Order: sequence, then C-alpha cells, then structure tokens
Amino acid sequence: MVNCVWRFVLSRRWWAGHVLVAAGCGLFLGLARWQWDRAHSITGDWQNLGYALQWPLFAVVLLAAWLRFLWLEQHRGPVELPPDVGEHPGPAPETASVPLPPAREAARPAVRGSAPGEDNPDDELAAYNAYLAQLAEQDQRR
Repeated sequence: MVNCVWRFVLSRRWWAGHVLVAAGCGLFLGLARWQWDRAHSITGDWQNLGYALQWPLFAVVLLAAWLRFLWLEQHRGPVELPPDVGEHPGPAPETASVPLPPAREAARPAVRGSAPGEDNPDDELAAYNAYLAQLAEQDQRR
C-alpha cells in the first residue's frame, strides 16, 4: 500500500509526468538493447558497446531526477509571503501604469491621504514616472 505521505503522486496532476518518465525510460532501454545487438553484430564495435551501457544510465538518471522532483514537491515548505505584503496594498493602478503624456499629467487624480510635501512612497513613484516620461520625450525628439 502507498504511504499516506506519498499518496499525492497518484493524483491526476502527476499522471502525465509518470507517463512521460516511463516512456522515456522505455525508449532509453530500447535504444540500449539496439546498441547491444549492434555491438554483437559483424559491423559492431566498442563504441556500440559503450552506447549500450550508456543508455540504461540515462534511464536511471531520468528516474532519479523524477523521484527527486517528487520528493522536493512533497517536502516543499509552506509558501511564506514577505512581511509587508498584507500591510500595503501597493500603488494605485493609475500610478503604476505607463507614464502619461505631459498634457494629461495634470488630469491624473490625486492619491488620497498624501500631501504634496509628505515623504510618501507614491511621491517616489511619481518622480520615477516623471523621469520615464522625460526619457520617452527624449526618444521621440530623436
């Protein structure tokens, strides 16, 4: 019976990966068999024997990588958000967009709760947007 901890690998989400890994391992073992037969034929040589030993190694590496991926998925810790994510909802959508042309800059609505002289992160964003608008103007003049 499957251990409760690893039961997640039987969910529908993982079946495509299981099938691809099984198909890859089957392909690699088939290629190993082909090279083994080729090494024992009249036209075969040591290179074919080397490939016959190399292809099963690829299958083992593929299987080990898939098991490691599943192990990491199982032992992944809870996703922790940075401490300030819940505190600040982020800039208002109108300040986070592409800078407005100078003619429409005055039409931008004021952000609530910020006086022009206050040290506010929105002031930094506005200054940065003004800088980007200035760069865009310089590009248009060229």
